[in-house]
Amino acid sequence: MGLRKYRPLTPSLRYKLTSDFSEITASKPEKSLISKQKSSGGRNNSGKMTMRYIGGGHKRVLRDIDFKRDKDGIPATVKTIEYDPNRSARIALLNYKDGEKRYIIAPQGLKVGQTLVSGKQSPPEIGNTLFLSEIPLGTVIHNIELRPGQGAVMARSAGSYAQLSAREGKYAVLKMPSGEVRMILITCKATVGAVSNPDHNLEVHGKAGRKRWLGVRPRTRAVAMNPVDHPMGGGEGRASGGHPRSRKGIPAKGFKTRYKSKSSNKHIIERRKK
Repeated sequence: MGLRKYRPLTPSLRYKLTSDFSEITASKPEKSLISKQKSSGGRNNSGKMTMRYIGGGHKRVLRDIDFKRDKDGIPATVKTIEYDPNRSARIALLNYKDGEKRYIIAPQGLKVGQTLVSGKQSPPEIGNTLFLSEIPLGTVIHNIELRPGQGAVMARSAGSYAQLSAREGKYAVLKMPSGEVRMILITCKATVGAVSNPDHNLEVHGKAGRKRWLGVRPRTRAVAMNPVDHPMGGGEGRASGGHPRSRKGIPAKGFKTRYKSKSSNKHIIERRKK
C-alpha cells in the first residue's frame, strides 16, 4: 500500500496523489455478494431536494459486507483483496470451509491465502474476530460492536483503529480513534488489527472533476449567499459573515451539540481531544 505521484503532463496531474492499488488482487466483485444501488441525487421519495451538493457520479454496485462475523469456529481462506467504491478501506473476500463466501473489511497486513477464524478460543491474530473478554490487553483492534450481536459500528474507515487498554468487571476500556476513552461490554466482538489503506487521508484529487466522479456537486460558501439563504450571508463587499454557524443557525467551532442526559454518557471515561 502506498501513494502514486504523477508527472505534471497536465495542470491537474501536478498535485494529484492517488493510491497505487498495489494490494488489489481482483478487478471484479463476487456476483453473489453484490446488489444494485440507485443514487438519489439528494432527492426524497417525492422528488424534493433534501440534501444539497449531491448528484451525478459514477455508477456503483453495493458489496454486502459481513460486519457481524458470526460464523464462529469455521475457518475461512482469504481469496482476494478488492477495491470498494462505497468506502475508504479495502475489502477481502473470504471462502469458508463450508462453501459460503463473505466480504469483510480488510485489515492492514492481510494477505491472500491467509486463514481467518472468529469466535471463542480464536487466536488473537490479524483479521480474527474475538470477544473483548478474550483479546489481550494493549491489542490494536477495529470493527468494534457497541452492543452484543449488533455488528461492527466503530473504527471501520481506512487506517482507523482503537486500543484495548483495560478490563473492569463486565466492561472493557477502549481508547478510540478520536482520543475518547470509553467502556464497552466485554461480550461485544472486535477484529484484531488496524483497517487497511492508511494513506487514504493523504490522497489529493488534483482537479474538481474528480469530486464530480464521486457524486459531489460544487458547494456554495455561506458568506457568498444572501441573508435570506443563510445566517452568514449578506453584507457590503467581502464581509466575513459573522460567527460561523449552520444554515439553521446552530453555531459551529466549539458549540456542544451532545445531549447532557444522553444515556451513553456514563460509559465515557474521557471525552475526545479538541
